[in-house]
Amino acid sequence: MRKWLPLFAACLGSFMLLIDVTIVNVALPDIAADLGTGLSGLQWVIDGYALALAALLLMLGSLADRFGAKPTYLIGLALFAIASLGCGVAGSAGVLVAARAAQGIGGAAMLATTLSLLHATYTGRDRGIAFSAWGAVSGAAAGVGVVLGGVLTDLLSWRWIFFVNLPIAAVAITLSAIAFGPSTRRTDRRIDFGGMLSFTVAATAATYGVIRAGEHGWGDRGAALALAGGAAALVVFVLIESNSAAPMLPLPLLRSAGFTATLIAAAGMSFAAFSTSPLLSLWLQQYLHLTPLRAGLSMLPMSVCAFLVSGIFGRTLHDVAPKWTIGGGLATIGTGSALLTLIDTGSSWTATIPGYLVIGAGVGIMARRWWRWAWRPSRRSRAAPRPVRSTPPGNWAWRWGSRSWAPSSATRAPAAPLATPS
Repeated sequence: MRKWLPLFAACLGSFMLLIDVTIVNVALPDIAADLGTGLSGLQWVIDGYALALAALLLMLGSLADRFGAKPTYLIGLALFAIASLGCGVAGSAGVLVAARAAQGIGGAAMLATTLSLLHATYTGRDRGIAFSAWGAVSGAAAGVGVVLGGVLTDLLSWRWIFFVNLPIAAVAITLSAIAFGPSTRRTDRRIDFGGMLSFTVAATAATYGVIRAGEHGWGDRGAALALAGGAAALVVFVLIESNSAAPMLPLPLLRSAGFTATLIAAAGMSFAAFSTSPLLSLWLQQYLHLTPLRAGLSMLPMSVCAFLVSGIFGRTLHDVAPKWTIGGGLATIGTGSALLTLIDTGSSWTATIPGYLVIGAGVGIMARRWWRWAWRPSRRSRAAPRPVRSTPPGNWAWRWGSRSWAPSSATRAPAAPLATPS
């Protein structure tokens, strides 16, 4: 039984992290009323988290290579807990947004190291069990989050959706400190400060530009400047990585058609499947006057359907070519999103069910296959692949999809360690 303690510690941290994404959605109206903020302020409650995650995930993954995955994971857990406390006691929208950004930093450290820790801890059949269990817990977290958020907001207050993280984090920190062995540290690896700085600037500017454009329109000067700055920083990042002896992101990864296509597919899934949830939560509560709990329950069909489709048809779809499962899943998600556009001011909450069910089916179809395709070595290389950081493409796509009110990809399948040609 002791051998599964590391898995439990990793799943507990991921569960807390992913619950905290979806749990916020059903509490948005109460947060707005209590803190006296409007739609713009509510957007930053979610986007502040996404911005920090987008800017720092890759950098923290690189630092975890240098200083060890275990210390990075523990620091991420501690920071996430402290930030959750700050969210819970926030007396203004500005303080809440700042605390949510701090949560994003802690979350980035956790996301960048969880799978690496599992990969280092388990081998053979146990590794497959560990990744499967982690994937199941991650998938369940989104469904539990909307319901738990409704219960806590209804019975206590919205502040408890953040306070609930404190005991979970305490247990996760204790178990992780005990259960995980010492992490491998690549002390010979130089820190790519130029790559870290340029990527952080690029991700921050681009994400902020998209957020500002959503608020003020794409013709807004501030949005245009931010996007232009992000593009310029990205060019600098590519130049630095191309000439670096120890790049933070080995650019040959992008030569793999499977890896690049998976990034695009995962980003498309995040945008299409999850971007509407916060807005639908506001509609359900402010216009249909549902309680937070009933609003959370009404949003549950998507997660349940995705879980069932992935579980029931996963083995059957395993032998189907990825281009059909990934393409078919995206087409199904697009169909479900189109069904959601049929909702109007006279619709009842049941109008969301067809769209949510179809979207959930599409996510379930993709869940078992998209990540496998990403890890295939590039055909351009005949050398054997070597493992590097375990920051899966789903996490990269999530940080961009989450900018448009998207919670984490709820039914993401467990990922394998990233491989790149030598």
